[in-house]
Amino acid sequence: MLVAAMSHLHTFLANVWLGFIGLFLMLYVILDGFDLGIGVLSLFVRHDARRGIMMASLSGVWDANETWLVLVGGALFGAFPEAYAVGLNALYLPIVTMLFAFVFRGVAFEFRDHARHRRRWELSFGLGSLVAALCQGFALGGLIGGFPVTHGVYSGGIFAWFSPFSVIVAFGVVCGYALLGATYLLIKTEGEHQQHSARHAWIAGAGMLAAAGAVSVWTPLRDPFVAQKWFGHGLITGFVVPPAFAIFCAIMLARALWKGHEHAPFFWSIGIFGASFLGLAASLYPYLIPNAVTVTEAAADNMTLVFMLLGIGLLIPVMLAYNAYQYMVFRGKTASSGYGETD
Repeated sequence: MLVAAMSHLHTFLANVWLGFIGLFLMLYVILDGFDLGIGVLSLFVRHDARRGIMMASLSGVWDANETWLVLVGGALFGAFPEAYAVGLNALYLPIVTMLFAFVFRGVAFEFRDHARHRRRWELSFGLGSLVAALCQGFALGGLIGGFPVTHGVYSGGIFAWFSPFSVIVAFGVVCGYALLGATYLLIKTEGEHQQHSARHAWIAGAGMLAAAGAVSVWTPLRDPFVAQKWFGHGLITGFVVPPAFAIFCAIMLARALWKGHEHAPFFWSIGIFGASFLGLAASLYPYLIPNAVTVTEAAADNMTLVFMLLGIGLLIPVMLAYNAYQYMVFRGKTASSGYGETD
């Protein structure tokens, strides 16, 4: 009986930590997603002043946004060491490339404000953002596709994450981040800048929905486990709810853009991401590494999970409060403040 109780406790704690990591990851995707998206969009803007406004909209918040990714990595390492080891081995190349891209765009963002030839650093910031977003998309596509795992150890090659499926996922992630960036700029800008952001939102939204549709069709076709969950016993199951809500959010997003709303498009874009994230998580559960490593198999021992819960659990309210205060301080429209002026 004691063994059974400990097993149930282990499953409970593992699922609690899965929920926490999911929360951290979703916060990262929303918060760092829009500033990566703004970086990507800056590559398609010709005017210096407009690029300056775009970068100025990030100046007070972009550093803290990446904190959530650090928390995701640390929590995954402590709570699910086996999944961390397999995932890091399988996704080593895109993860390392992403980290270099983060450094590259960070240096470009800071140097740009003090450089004579700002266009070079603006281009560097945009390219760093694009590469980081692509790497995250390839990592996600590789994870959904699954990795070859033998006795809990990754047994594939360095490019196992790369496939036509992961290319589509990477394209969708870039378009999704661009959508978040464009809709965030609707809140932070006005006039002609806002009109350009609305056009970018239409294009990025169409690209993201096209990629999401392709992934939604392809995933159950290539993975019998997901197909069984979605269409078990020949019937459409409750797993259709997240995609249906994502479609609803997309319709409301189009309506908000058409009517020229400022705030609503950003929140409907978040709704699309949230529904997609929940649908994906529910489809893959109980696996952390699809068809290879489950949540309970990958979880650390109970004492470690409890210790982490006490430590990080106290940190979460502080980080949430800090982020909320940060966005409250830097709320309102963005003025140029000298950004975008060429010497």
